[in-house]
Amino acid sequence: MSKDNAEVNASQVTKKTSEAPKSKQSKSSLSERFSALKSYFLLSRAELRKVSWPTMKETRTTGLVVLGFVTVMALLLGLVDFLLSGAIRMILS
Repeated sequence: MSKDNAEVNASQVTKKTSEAPKSKQSKSSLSERFSALKSYFLLSRAELRKVSWPTMKETRTTGLVVLGFVTVMALLLGLVDFLLSGAIRMILS
């Protein structure tokens, strides 16, 4: 099948599906959406069971490292802000 024939067939399929009665299309579409949603949740659940979750100790350690880093960065940025504010005040006065 050539590329042109494939495009023609695809457009014919599109026309046929768009000509379907709206009531049947919406019912099948609704059931297809619920089926897809159910499948999504089932697959998500299966994937979540495969996850290697961190232990409480790993979580605590990582959280403390993040908290320490944030504290150090806040102090550094506060110091830089204080110094630049002083420098600008000296320049403007």
